[in-house]
Amino acid sequence: MKLHKEGNVTVIVTFFVIFGLLAGYLSFIPSPLWTQIIITTVGLIIYFRIVYFFRVPNRNLDQVTNGILSPADGEVVAIEEVYEEEFLKTNCLLVSVFMSPSNVHINWIPNSGLITYYKYHPGKHLIAWHPKSSTLNERTSIGLKMQNDKEILIRQIAGALARRIVCYAEKGKIMQQNEELGFIKFGSRVDLYLPLDTNVNVKLRDKVIGGQTVIAYIN
Repeated sequence: MKLHKEGNVTVIVTFFVIFGLLAGYLSFIPSPLWTQIIITTVGLIIYFRIVYFFRVPNRNLDQVTNGILSPADGEVVAIEEVYEEEFLKTNCLLVSVFMSPSNVHINWIPNSGLITYYKYHPGKHLIAWHPKSSTLNERTSIGLKMQNDKEILIRQIAGALARRIVCYAEKGKIMQQNEELGFIKFGSRVDLYLPLDTNVNVKLRDKVIGGQTVIAYIN
C-alpha cells in the first residue's frame, strides 16, 4: 500500500509514540498476559488505522471535458441553491461531499482550468456536515476558471477532527482535471459552487469516488 506524502511525519511520529508507550508498559508495569495482549492489540490497531488513513488509492482517474468530477471520496450531503458571497458573488448550485475518517482524504481538481482565486480562512472545527461549517470552519477557497470560461469555487473544509488542510493550488496556476488539489486530515468536507444551469448528476446520500464520479455536467 502506497502512503501519501502528507502522512509521512504523522506515521513516523505515531510509530515512535505508540511503540514507545507499549514498550514502557510491557517492561515496567506488571499485568496479566491477557491484559498485555489486549493493550498491545489496541495499540497496533490504532497505528495501522492511522497508516491506512493516509493511503493512496490505486485507481484510474477519468477525464470528462464537460464534466465536474468528484473532488473527493465520500457522501453527498447537500445539493441546494445558495448565494456564494466570497468570490463568485452570485447564486450557485452547492454540492457538498462529506469525507468520513474511513474515506481516502486526497482532494482532486474537478475540471481543468486556471486558478483565479485562493484564500485560506482560519476558523472553528464544527462537525463537517454542520450547515454552517462551510462559512465558520477552517477552510480554503479556490476559484477555478474552466476552459469554457465559466468559473466555479472549490472549498476545502476541516471537520471536528481535522486540524490541517493542505492545498497545492496557487493563484495563476493552470491545473488539470484530477490533478491533486490537496489533502485534509481526519474527517472533512469539500464544497463545490457551480453555475445554476449545471446539470447535477448525483443525489443526496449518493456515495461518490474522487476522480471518477461525475458530480455534474456543465452546459
